[in-house]
Amino acid sequence: MTANPDATLLAHPFFFCGIGGSGMLPLAMIAHGMGAQVAGSDRSRDQGRTPEKFAWLEAQGIALFPQDGSGITSPDQVLVASAAIEDSVPEVARARELGCARMTRAELLSRLFNAAPHSIAVGGTSGKSTVTGMIGWIMDQAERDPTIMNGAVMKNFVTPDAPFASARVGYHGTFVAEVDESDGSIDLYNPSVAVLLNVSLDHKSIEELRRLFGNFVARAGIAVVNLDDEDARFLGERAKKRLTFAIDHPKADLGIEPGTIVQDDRSVRAIMVDRRTDTAHALRVPLPGRHNLANALAAIAGAVAAGVDVHEAAIALSGFKGLARRFDIVGTSANGITVIDDFGHNPEKCRATLRTLKSRPGRVIAFFQPHGYGPLRQMGHELARTFAGELGPDDVTIMCDPVYFGGTVDRSEGTERIIRLIRDAGGQAEYLASREDCGKHIVQMAQAGDRIVVMGARDDTLSEFAKSILSRLP
Repeated sequence: MTANPDATLLAHPFFFCGIGGSGMLPLAMIAHGMGAQVAGSDRSRDQGRTPEKFAWLEAQGIALFPQDGSGITSPDQVLVASAAIEDSVPEVARARELGCARMTRAELLSRLFNAAPHSIAVGGTSGKSTVTGMIGWIMDQAERDPTIMNGAVMKNFVTPDAPFASARVGYHGTFVAEVDESDGSIDLYNPSVAVLLNVSLDHKSIEELRRLFGNFVARAGIAVVNLDDEDARFLGERAKKRLTFAIDHPKADLGIEPGTIVQDDRSVRAIMVDRRTDTAHALRVPLPGRHNLANALAAIAGAVAAGVDVHEAAIALSGFKGLARRFDIVGTSANGITVIDDFGHNPEKCRATLRTLKSRPGRVIAFFQPHGYGPLRQMGHELARTFAGELGPDDVTIMCDPVYFGGTVDRSEGTERIIRLIRDAGGQAEYLASREDCGKHIVQMAQAGDRIVVMGARDDTLSEFAKSILSRLP
C-alpha cells in the first residue's frame, strides 16, 4: 500500500459512478492501489461498449454493478460521481436514501494529491495529459517512484497486466497529476510544483480562466510557466517562485537554441539551453510537432523544479513513448493512406494536431466527433475558425453528431451549425449525422498519400472507429 496521510478517507469503501471514464478509471485505480475498497458502475458497460476495459477492472478485484443502484448498499460507502450527474441516476438516488457521503472526482483526487509530501500539478488548456505523462516518466526514470494520475493511457507504463495504464501507483510520496480548469476544480489543489502551459478558450470564459490559473500559480511552492503564452507569462508574475520555459522567448530559463529545431513525421529534435547555467543539452522528443517540443520543455522544467537534474530529465524523454490517442498513428494502408487517432476536441488541441499534419505535404481528411452539445455551443465559433484556418483548399473536414450517452442535455444546437461556419469561413466541410456513414464516406473519398485523422473525446470507441477505417482502405 502506498503511504498517504489521509488514512481516514481511504478507510471508507468507494463507489465510482461512471468508473470507465477517462477521469474516473485512473482515480479508481489509485484509490484501489492505496488500499481502499473500490466498486463501480458505468452506463457504457450496460450498453456493451468496450467490454475488455470492464473485464480488466474486474480482474483487478474491483466489483462492477449495473447502473441501477444495486451497488450502493451501505451508508458507509462514499459515492464518487460527477457534479453534473443527474439526481435521477439510480446510484445518486440510492446514495441519498442511505445517507452516503458524496464526492466529485476532483474532490477525491485533490484530497489524495494534497496529502502527498511532494506534488506536481499540470494545468493549462491543452497539453496537460502529455506533459503529465512526460513528467511521470522522468520521475520514474529518476527513481522517484511517482504516483501518476492522467486522463490518457501512458504507453511507457502499459504491460500485458496493465493495458489501461492511465494511472500509476507509487510508494515514495511523489504525486503527479493533471488538474482540470473546466469545472473550476483546479482551485482545490495546493501543489508543491504548479506547471502552467497555456491559457485559451475551452469550457469557460477567458476572464474566468485567468482567475483560476492565476490562483493556481499563486498557491504553489514554485510555478513553472510558459513565457511563450502571453496570459501564462502575465499570470506567472503572481508566483512565489518561478522557473520559466519557452521555445521563442529569449528570457526563459529553459529554452531552445534558435535554428536547431529539426522535425520529421515521428519526432522533433533541438538543442535545449539552460540559461541559468549557460549550458546546452541535446533534446530528442519521439513525438511529432512543435507543440510536443513545448510540452517537453514544460515537462523538463516541471521535473527540474521538483529536484531532477536537467540533463537527466532530457535523456529520460528520449525514451518517452507517448499517450494513447495523442497523434497516435494507427497505421498506413497499402497505397499510402495514413490513419491517425487523436484526442483533439477543443480549438487549441485541434490546432496543434492540424498544424503538425500540415507541416508535411499531402491532403488531410479531418474527421471530428464533437464531445457534447454543451461544449459545441461554448466553443463552436472558435472550432470552426480553427478547421477553416488550419486546413487548405484541398483538405476536408467531416463531422457527425455529438457524442451522446443519454441524459437531459439541451440538444437543440448541433453539428450542422459548425459545418456552416466552416464553409462560411472558406473551408471544405461535410456533415453526416451517423459516424458510420462518415466512415464509409471517408473510405470512398480517400486517395493515395492522404492523412486521415480521427478526432474527439469522451468516447473510447473512437479508437476502434479509426482502426475500422484503416482496415477498409485499399
